[in-house]
Amino acid sequence: MHHFNDIYPFTAIVGQEQMKKALILNAINPRIGGVLIKGEKGTAKSTAARALAHLLPDRQVVDGCIFGCDPVDAKGLCFDCQKLALPLPVKNSRMRVVELPISATEDKVVGSLDIEHALKKGEKRFEPGILAQAHRNILYVDEVNLLNDHIVDVLLDAAAMGMNFIEREGVSYVHPAAFILIGTMNPEEGELRPQLLDRFGLCVDIEGIHDAGTRVDVIRRRQKYEDTPEEFIRSYEPQEQELRERIVRAQKLLPDVAVSDDMLKMIAQICIDMAVDGHRADITMMKTAATIAAYNGRNAVIDEDIREAAALVLSHRMRRRPFSEQKMDTGKMEQSILRTQGQKAGVAAAQQHTHTHTHQH
Repeated sequence: MHHFNDIYPFTAIVGQEQMKKALILNAINPRIGGVLIKGEKGTAKSTAARALAHLLPDRQVVDGCIFGCDPVDAKGLCFDCQKLALPLPVKNSRMRVVELPISATEDKVVGSLDIEHALKKGEKRFEPGILAQAHRNILYVDEVNLLNDHIVDVLLDAAAMGMNFIEREGVSYVHPAAFILIGTMNPEEGELRPQLLDRFGLCVDIEGIHDAGTRVDVIRRRQKYEDTPEEFIRSYEPQEQELRERIVRAQKLLPDVAVSDDMLKMIAQICIDMAVDGHRADITMMKTAATIAAYNGRNAVIDEDIREAAALVLSHRMRRRPFSEQKMDTGKMEQSILRTQGQKAGVAAAQQHTHTHTHQH
């Protein structure tokens, strides 16, 4: 028999490596800006999103806070927590997935203010919405392309700023809203506007597995999970724990990861050559490459990190002709990387020549 806490293990998902990697990178570094998963139905999109929350370790929250504020982050505390006497009351809490229904209204998403109470009592009374519940959790938006554009704008603004602003009848309120944003969509049901696509940090395109042997593996694992869920989950716990520890190590290492000027030039050159609008892609690629380096246990970004980051960051930001698919030209990207490497080698050779000539002189 299944229980509500029987979550299919993240490490038991067969294939879809790029999707899993994008989710893990956002778990390590939520500042990447979330991930949009595009693909046909039945490709483990929602399973992966829910499994990610269960995979991540517990975190400390301020006991009694409706937003679950981080007791260590003094600058990120809500107004109520700022008024509390130190030391703050603390408890452990699991990360959870907060789902946004397609029918959600703006008030349901951002929350509402009791204007009558504010006028009578002179104090603000806030009714929390989905963004308040999502703070320091995972916000999962299924079929994001079917949501009202204004609601998507509100979500992406909050995700970018890490805060939610509410203004009603001249009364305003602000609260922290930093979350890992996971959006999924089936492109057959319509596309997102380019302006909204650009606001998602990463994007992956996934499809069903076409290898018969691998598909059989998917069926077997699912059958075992449905027949004996507790035993199945327990059998994957060592792998889950190993990945959990790797994520924690990467989170600790991330602040010390260096991105050299040569690597920054490579990022900029790729974005120029791929004709990407604006600078959001450059900044996101830098954050993603640094996170990949931390995940691999390195404190410096290398070419391979940028190559991997580019595939996740640029695919949904490419300019597209009408009625054509939005695909990244990997050959062009490789030429950009080689050109930057060549310029770097040329500068090094010139410096060596100057040094040798000066020494001989």
